[in-house]
Amino acid sequence: MRRFPYRQAISAAAVMILFGAFAAAATNDDKAEGHRWWDDVKYLASDDLEGRMTGSPGYQAAAEYVAERFKKEELKPGGTVGYFQPVQFESHQIDEVRTTLAIVQGEKKTDLRLGKEAFLRPTGDTAKQIDAGMVFVGYGMSVPEAHYDDLTGMDLRGKIAVYLTGGPSTIKDPLRAHEESTGERWKALKAAGAIGIATIPNPSAQEIPWERIAGNRQRPSLELADATLRRDQGMQIAMTINPSDADEFLAGSGHTMAEIVAAAKAKQPLPRFAMAAKIRATITVDNSPLESPNVAGVIEGSDPELKKEYVIVSAHLDHLGKGAAVNGDDIYNGAMDNASGVAALIQIARDFRESGTKPKRSVMFLAVCGEEEGELGSWYFANHPSVPEKDIVADINMDMFMPLFPLKYLQVQGLDESTLGDDIRAVGKADGIDVIEDEQPQANRFIRSDQYSFIQRGIPALAFKFGYVKGSREEKIFNDWVHTRYHAPSDDVDQKPIDQEAAGKFAHMLFLLADRVADQAARPTWEPTSFFRRFAEEKQQN
Repeated sequence: MRRFPYRQAISAAAVMILFGAFAAAATNDDKAEGHRWWDDVKYLASDDLEGRMTGSPGYQAAAEYVAERFKKEELKPGGTVGYFQPVQFESHQIDEVRTTLAIVQGEKKTDLRLGKEAFLRPTGDTAKQIDAGMVFVGYGMSVPEAHYDDLTGMDLRGKIAVYLTGGPSTIKDPLRAHEESTGERWKALKAAGAIGIATIPNPSAQEIPWERIAGNRQRPSLELADATLRRDQGMQIAMTINPSDADEFLAGSGHTMAEIVAAAKAKQPLPRFAMAAKIRATITVDNSPLESPNVAGVIEGSDPELKKEYVIVSAHLDHLGKGAAVNGDDIYNGAMDNASGVAALIQIARDFRESGTKPKRSVMFLAVCGEEEGELGSWYFANHPSVPEKDIVADINMDMFMPLFPLKYLQVQGLDESTLGDDIRAVGKADGIDVIEDEQPQANRFIRSDQYSFIQRGIPALAFKFGYVKGSREEKIFNDWVHTRYHAPSDDVDQKPIDQEAAGKFAHMLFLLADRVADQAARPTWEPTSFFRRFAEEKQQN
């Protein structure tokens, strides 16, 4: 049912009269909102914007479009330069013509084909020459509070740490997900003496096939120019190994990829061992500065005191740009990832304007850059916000919410971590939507999008996906999309099915959620049992 918040009480009789009218109008309202949402998606995911890669002309055009839409919805500028917050980056791109990579074992040297057996990701500290041994360190994690350490007894000094993606089932999901991030892994590996990493994607849990991963390897790698915000400092080599060719790297070690994958599937401890082979590389990287903006607009709160506080509704505006062609198409349009979220952001702002809703707290609408590079735009904003950080009370983030079928179930990442979970449950109940937990926690999506930048600064947050019943047609549609269209050129405006009406309903739900959080007397708080509560406590201590 289409609902707008009421600031005055109305009689039960009036409610009954209004209920019938609202119920009859709800579908049409959702359809209209869905059509408007799709119009914004079609522009943002058009070939003209060439995939909106951060720093590109296409991204800049998208940012200007969003700023104009924010202005039309009567949002006040919320950036540092009008609606924009410029973010400075360093761009690093491998020159593969002048780069070589080889496995060396004794007198035998095997040259590797970049993109076939492995590829490299450049960082600001990538070395020009590498001649280093390798050590397989299981999942590459050291988690004292879980009494788990892959690095105990391993000599990593001057070595490349090789690890399988994922993490041990013995560590609970929130902690495991946090420790699986590249930044946390590298912190432990660097402390143990490693000079770089080599990641082997677990083929049994791989969302994107190797061909698509490797096909995009020559995209520039971006890092924040603010070195204090970098999470890969000191990483001299970052390599990804094709799991199908991993045995070439493991040769002579007495272990095989099949053995390692079997142990992971059986939830058994992974082996850890010094590898017989070394890596020898000559790496040429082209470096250049780059600037790209976050885009922010604000509805000023109506309460004299609470208006100083902000509820952020966010979505990332960037995608992958142009890359390896698939079926003749080299534009990675990013319609669901994440033109869909930015278009919903605009519709939520429109709901506030059209309804005349005046929230007590201020509401900021934030479209960020650099998500595909590791949540860089949101990480910059969370550390250098355009409003006082202490006044940001929550982040409600939308990334690839997947309106591929009717909205009956809404899976919420972070549902039981903060009081925001109570808020979305209340909104869902009123709208007849079942609010459920993340159905694929092993995919670590709660730490793989922009909400995590705010969480690491102690700010409660939620993220969302359309949900389904296990074993249902909707689950198959969801999983098929991830395996065939995620980070592929086919994530475009020609794909089917897209349920525009469901997308409109979702946007209206999040409008109700944002207004509810903005109107409450108390700020959202972390639950006492939440793993993520520690970030807020650490910030208070500092």
